[in-house]
Amino acid sequence: MANKIRASVVQAATAAYSLPDTLSKLEHFARIAKERDGAQLVVFPEAFIGGYPKMTTFGVVVGERSPEGRDEFLRYYNAAIEVPSPAITSVEQISKELNVFLVVGVIERDGGTLYCTAVFVDPVQGYVGKHRKLAPTAMERLIWGQGDASTLTVLDTTFPKAKETSPTVKAKISATICWENYMPLLRTFYYSQGTQIYCAPTVDARPEWQHTMIHIALEGRCFVLSACQYAEEKDYPADHAVRNVDQRNPSNVMIAGGSVIVSPLGKVLAGPLLGEEGVISADLDLDDIPRAKFDLDVTGHYARPDVFQLTVTGH
Repeated sequence: MANKIRASVVQAATAAYSLPDTLSKLEHFARIAKERDGAQLVVFPEAFIGGYPKMTTFGVVVGERSPEGRDEFLRYYNAAIEVPSPAITSVEQISKELNVFLVVGVIERDGGTLYCTAVFVDPVQGYVGKHRKLAPTAMERLIWGQGDASTLTVLDTTFPKAKETSPTVKAKISATICWENYMPLLRTFYYSQGTQIYCAPTVDARPEWQHTMIHIALEGRCFVLSACQYAEEKDYPADHAVRNVDQRNPSNVMIAGGSVIVSPLGKVLAGPLLGEEGVISADLDLDDIPRAKFDLDVTGHYARPDVFQLTVTGH
């Protein structure tokens, strides 16, 4: 266990835009990961705090916005949190009490704009960084602003000891949110910064997502931890938009899950978890990373800097 980290991925939904209830769920699942599985690192899905407004149109058509849609956005805006904020303080307290490092997807409110963000919380240092989604996908652009290079965060992290007698383990950790993972240059940047634990908070529950996560693990020679929401209609406000208003049912699936943990050689270590909320866990042997980079290091010996160069503006 000399160079291993015990990591967990939580698959769960926001609690109907209720911040207190969502924080309670965060603590509940983080506690399961810690007490049942011995987790040192726990990753939560995209938009876990603040919510992912699946199926909502916000009353928008090209060239027009409705008053009802503005009211819907107001509710969503009010469910978002600032970073830092009392909500982040609560997450810090959970991290400290359980002695686990947390990566949590949040909807961040900054002035009049919302961002889809992942926050990093250390059990000793508290909030240590964030990443804002660079390119919201399709209709997400109506409700979320664009992140920039200032939050392309790769953290040198010392993880909590599994036991008092355990050695200290350090690793570089990053977060890439949902369809950002289809941005090749963003992936390349994170690889170039040496990310070892590549977190992928998401709401993409398609079977195709599994191929993406395996590809990234193989390409980057890193551990990939993908945390997806599993949500049913009951997890949203009663008047929230649904796929079929004539067949409303609290148990209708809104987001189907698919959380997974993948090794640097593309082996699925845990998951995919489908059809329910829950926690998956695995040991991450960091020595597997140089073993994997022996024959492929896409920003090292397998790169061609004489042919290709990546320029990052504003980092």
